[in-house]
Amino acid sequence: MATEQIRITVFDTTLRDGEQSPGCSMNYQEKLRLAHQLDRLGVDVIEAGFPIASDGDFEAVKAIAAVIRRPVIAGLARACRPDIERDWEALKDAARPRVHIVLATSDIHLKYKLRITREKCLAQARESVAFAKSLSDDVEFSPEDATRTDPEFLCHVLDAVVEAGATTLNIPDTVGYTVPAEFGELIATIRRRVKGIENVTISAHCHNDLGMAVANTMAAITAGARQVECTINGIGERAGNASLEEIVMAMRVRHDRYPYETGIAGEHLFPVSQMLSEITGVPVQPNKAITGRNAFAHEAGIHQDGVLKNPLTYEIMTPQSVGVPDSKLVLGKHSGRHALAIRCEQLGYQFDRRALDDIYRRFVRLADKIKHVEDHHLLELIRDTHKPAASATPLFEPLPTAVAAAASASTPETLRPFPMAQQASAFGVALPADHHHDQQQEDYLWGV
Repeated sequence: MATEQIRITVFDTTLRDGEQSPGCSMNYQEKLRLAHQLDRLGVDVIEAGFPIASDGDFEAVKAIAAVIRRPVIAGLARACRPDIERDWEALKDAARPRVHIVLATSDIHLKYKLRITREKCLAQARESVAFAKSLSDDVEFSPEDATRTDPEFLCHVLDAVVEAGATTLNIPDTVGYTVPAEFGELIATIRRRVKGIENVTISAHCHNDLGMAVANTMAAITAGARQVECTINGIGERAGNASLEEIVMAMRVRHDRYPYETGIAGEHLFPVSQMLSEITGVPVQPNKAITGRNAFAHEAGIHQDGVLKNPLTYEIMTPQSVGVPDSKLVLGKHSGRHALAIRCEQLGYQFDRRALDDIYRRFVRLADKIKHVEDHHLLELIRDTHKPAASATPLFEPLPTAVAAAASASTPETLRPFPMAQQASAFGVALPADHHHDQQQEDYLWGV
């Protein structure tokens, strides 16, 4: 009998915490447009904004709450009555509203930012949650800078807000200070010590200042957190937040280690990433995991040779599983003969080994100068090397078109992280049905 999968709630804060990233602010229409895409993506909670921050943010949260009906719509409020009232005014028309209250609990924040005592903090947390609970059944509480808060005091605060009616306890690593083992221990401590914890959801909200936001989030899940707060492309204050696409795909690709499920439609990950980049004008870094332009691109000859024979050699997920149309082989100075030969075939030419060697030597010299060799460069090089092309034979039968390759790639995937069936190559060329071992070895050695 199959065991029931544990469901992780995906809380997207791109429109709130992500928008606080310098240069990433969004207007009313842009927020609404991205919210529709997040709904299609399948996120469980959309944190639509911080209504007290501005009239524009208030109107954006109100509009999203009115038209996006499937997910929970959350708005952020500080732990004070005016913020909570403004938050509820924006959220009250939502099908599933959530008031999200934040209050710093670390001694450094209490002393230098809020200038209040621990006792005052505890009372303010309790009172603000109780007031929010009088307006909404769904109340989330975040002890800001939780990972630098004295654990004993943190548990006291969490005890108080659970008693006051909080339904989600979000544990923020606000300044990206913690490390995975430490954060996992903190979540485990909260599970052991907070009264009534079995009736609430523990959430993790990690920042990336030390580059460990996703690793810390995964450690929190393993320790018992059942909600993750994250953003598209990992945008957010300073070094950003935990990346939604990385968390989701870590659970899918390494289901053996993270046996959890989400409601995310993976094929929408790349489109929403591209939409966010277009709206904010902030490009995704090329080597960004999952959604960067190099995530499924290969230039090294050894890698290209392997991918052309079977993408599983160097790709741990299919591009299509995250909405990327296909892998790319980039022709550069690290490319091998195998990739060059395939690209020549796509352009209509086949060469014997001696002719290809000649082409390859010239190609490498050119690639040393211009980084990426485009099709027009390659055609000019072919014409200059072989005039007339005595050893170059135009292909009589057209290769599979990109459309046909895309159609074959659109077949629904199995639950495995990577399909094992025969596929098209990264250039859209059908992989041979039968490779003899000796030929594979020869191609590998020659192909690089």
